[in-house]
Amino acid sequence: MRAVIVGCGVSGLTTGIRWLEAGEEREAEIWARELPPHTTSNIAAALWFPYKAYPYERVLEWGTRTLEVFYELAAEHIAGVNIQDAKEFSSKPPPEPWWRSCVRQFRYLQPEECPPGYKGGYLFETAVVEMGPYLEYLRKRFDGLGGKILEREIASLEEATAWAPVVFNCTGLGSYTLLTDHEMFPIRGQIMRVGLPRDNTVLMDDREDEDTVFAYIVPRSNDCVIGGTARAGDWSTEPDAGTAIRILERCARLSSEVPELPVLEHIAGLRPGRSTVRLEAEQAREGAVVVHNYGHSGAGVTLSWGCAEEAVGLASGASRRS
Repeated sequence: MRAVIVGCGVSGLTTGIRWLEAGEEREAEIWARELPPHTTSNIAAALWFPYKAYPYERVLEWGTRTLEVFYELAAEHIAGVNIQDAKEFSSKPPPEPWWRSCVRQFRYLQPEECPPGYKGGYLFETAVVEMGPYLEYLRKRFDGLGGKILEREIASLEEATAWAPVVFNCTGLGSYTLLTDHEMFPIRGQIMRVGLPRDNTVLMDDREDEDTVFAYIVPRSNDCVIGGTARAGDWSTEPDAGTAIRILERCARLSSEVPELPVLEHIAGLRPGRSTVRLEAEQAREGAVVVHNYGHSGAGVTLSWGCAEEAVGLASGASRRS
């Protein structure tokens, strides 16, 4: 059975892989206006952390499954997937996070383990995913299964349903225009790539200031990502110098190493915000099935495998019924 996946970010690639792996005699093409390394996914920090994604009960399911896959990939030494410790600090002893059940290792931090000005926090084990090599891995895996990737912009999903009986819509923020889905909105994120610190622990303070600036430090193999912002409704992808200064100031509270690290690059991108993730199947023209898999906000990587597997299950079930 033939399928078209619209979108070539992390959601589109993982969905395409799971579709081809789900049964024999399956075909798949990815159609996308932009291909890696020019997708929103390429800009992501990206670590497993369920940030601004809803509803919580479904996010727990998708996030747990995705983290399981990341542990498997890390054990296989897949490029770009590493299991690392993360610490999130708080101005007062924090309650148990709502996503606690997803992670394998977790403990509360004592005040003496926190930077000055913080009274508590927790340490947990997570996956850090370096999007350049990871997206290249996904692309090669999709190609190896017989999938094809086309750089093609479409004006309507009917272009895809006219060619294939199964279509997966993984367009992220593109669904704002493609479907006129005005529940979608941009969440502008600004980050910097800096030199690699000595400590490879992920450090976070998720409290946003009045300008939606917060702090995280994500060490990777050869560099480190620091951020960031979460400005809803802002469509600008131009880095702002004033915001960069505030990010550096906030991150310096987490680690005294930050002021010493050379700044390599300033980047701004748009997360695909939505009130809830849209993951559902609907019947389209002439019996075709469209499965929507978008609106992951700041958790596209975090939910990628769980959502992809459910999307493929929805498509298979709907196809059998039709």
